[in-house]
Amino acid sequence: MPLVKAGFVVLDCAEPEKLAEFYRDLLEGEMTDATANRVEIRGADGTRLAFRRDMNATPPSWPRPENSLQAHLDFVVEDLDEAERKIVGLGGRPVEAKDAVGPYEERGYADPAGHSFMLRTVAPTAPKQG
Repeated sequence: MPLVKAGFVVLDCAEPEKLAEFYRDLLEGEMTDATANRVEIRGADGTRLAFRRDMNATPPSWPRPENSLQAHLDFVVEDLDEAERKIVGLGGRPVEAKDAVGPYEERGYADPAGHSFMLRTVAPTAPKQG
């Protein structure tokens, strides 16, 4: 059984329903899951995207550096501790505390080049704080 069950590119935004509808239509896909604060879609080609509510989200300013980071990778796993051991063994590093405050279990990491990603065991149900 693979360690990672599913992978998504997650876009943080103030209105995930509207952004999901745009990409669902663009990719000729379908909505696969939705909660009050997260919507997931799968495009006709299998592309999987998720849109997470962040009331503090601001539009990207790319190519200017201010507010240019607007997306991260998000992976669903069965066992966070096992996945963390593998990540560290492959050269990644934790960037958020193991026991972060929140209603669901997730942990942040950086890959060897410094790109951020999250591991989670369940779909988030609360908006990002701060």
